[in-house]
Amino acid sequence: MQTLNTTLLIIGGGPGGYVTAIRAGQLGISTILVEGESLGGTCLNIGCIPSKALIHVAEQFHQTQHHNQHSALGISVSAPTLDISKSVEWKDGIVDRLTTGVAALLKKNKVQVFNGWAKVIDGKTVEVGDTRIQCEHLVLATGSTSVNLPILPIGGPIISSTEALAPKSVPKRLIVVGGGYIGLELGIAYRKLGAEVSVVEAQDRILPAYDAELTQPVHDALKQLGVKLYLKHSVLGFDGTLQVRDPNGDTLNLETDQVLVAVGRKPNTQGWNLEALNLDMNGSAIKIDSRCQTSMRNVYAIGDLSGEPMLAHRAMAQGEMVAELISGKTREFNPTAIAAVCFTDPELVVVGKTPDEAKAAGLDCIVSNFPFAANGRAMTLESKTGFVRVVARRDNHVIVGWQAVGVGVSELSTAFAQSLEMGARLEDIGGTIHAHPTLGEAVQEAALRALGHALHL
Repeated sequence: MQTLNTTLLIIGGGPGGYVTAIRAGQLGISTILVEGESLGGTCLNIGCIPSKALIHVAEQFHQTQHHNQHSALGISVSAPTLDISKSVEWKDGIVDRLTTGVAALLKKNKVQVFNGWAKVIDGKTVEVGDTRIQCEHLVLATGSTSVNLPILPIGGPIISSTEALAPKSVPKRLIVVGGGYIGLELGIAYRKLGAEVSVVEAQDRILPAYDAELTQPVHDALKQLGVKLYLKHSVLGFDGTLQVRDPNGDTLNLETDQVLVAVGRKPNTQGWNLEALNLDMNGSAIKIDSRCQTSMRNVYAIGDLSGEPMLAHRAMAQGEMVAELISGKTREFNPTAIAAVCFTDPELVVVGKTPDEAKAAGLDCIVSNFPFAANGRAMTLESKTGFVRVVARRDNHVIVGWQAVGVGVSELSTAFAQSLEMGARLEDIGGTIHAHPTLGEAVQEAALRALGHALHL
């Protein structure tokens, strides 16, 4: 067995792991990255990127169908057809370009990449196949995996998000188990691609992690699309039909061609001998401090492995920080806010505290909404649903949270996060000239409304 020595060893080449490696390379740290499957991890290969690609295909197809029936824009087309294999090919092309780009960046920064499955021996030793790697610093970035339901084992008609993102054909009927963001993003896309879609959710509403006012426009849009919702229904099993229990305790048999299980994700702690380190845990995640250090010296955990929020951009920020810590810089991970974006139709964004969270934290806050129905740009995009909401302290007007629901609001997340990081007050946002006509004007108007003088309402 050959032995290699390095300053830094990273297990996992997803957004957290590869960003750590690139930054470490830039800082001149000798770095080895081990990845068992494809560089880019879940996010680039079977998560964020391919799902946005499929959502785009679905939206384009849906719009074209819309023009085939009754377009207010005066566009008419003959009935569109869909070659899903071509769509998947296009999506794969994007994934390939991005993963190739990551490989090139790692090479440029002199990171040695090992393709293989890591087995942890101790805090300074990892084996990959017949190679033993000794390191001074170990970064664990193994990400997360889909939560499986034992009563719905993946296979045949029962699929996970991975299979849903590489369809061979669009099923006539699809039932999504789980009304969270993954289930709804994919459920809406499949509905727009032509499937009859139903969503089964155990809670009493969709997107239970978000507040009801914010999710209402999504609920209305699902109804309009003809997505059937089975709320407060629990799954019992599958034998050709999906058996669910309704709120009265009766059993329903739901006919379907496919069942998409999307009930969440969990830290990927299995299969690489993590037990050897005997680290302190935080539930199913590895416990870390404000520098992403675990209970073992010089062993770090970043990204989904370290628990919620399981977001690629959090993993990237943590990875960059860890590389700088190892190079001797003084850093700490304490962002004011990490934006959570849900790419449903309409989109949802939550940054910082919601009104309920501000109340629970004992803050006396002003809460103000500005509807997109009063925004010129939203009208020209044929999308008047939704609003921007600001939450600010009553005493000094410092903004503690932003939320939005509507077309394209994912792009407003940048402005939201920045204003919170910079400690902006309502007056700062209200007094900044926002370009017209843009959706961003609703951000300024929400701040002005909180100050008691919205101009367009």
